[in-house]
Amino acid sequence: MVEGVSTRVERPWGWYEDLLSGPGYKLKRLLVRQGSRLSLQRHRHRQEHWVVTAGAGVVHIDGIDHQAAPGSSFHVPCEAVHRATASDQGLLIVEIQRGSILSEDDIERLADDYGRFQSTAG
Repeated sequence: MVEGVSTRVERPWGWYEDLLSGPGYKLKRLLVRQGSRLSLQRHRHRQEHWVVTAGAGVVHIDGIDHQAAPGSSFHVPCEAVHRATASDQGLLIVEIQRGSILSEDDIERLADDYGRFQSTAG
């Protein structure tokens, strides 16, 4: 059974919305505001696929920086260290998560511009 959700969650870097979820997957949309970036992070229980739908920036995955523009897509393997940084245009990403734990509890922050605590994903 597919369960639809539509919740916008504000974060210091922008916002995300949970759009759709089902067994083993979740679909999200996130906006990284101009000049902002996500925490440098990894997930122990999920992989992600990001598709850039608007804006521009840089996507960092396991030590490699990739230019992000509308139409570009990125695979973020389970346990890969990653973050997205927006240009002065902002960065809008559609994210598909797949894995056994699809919650914000599966974020291990390695660095964060906003002083949020460093969680330890279990």
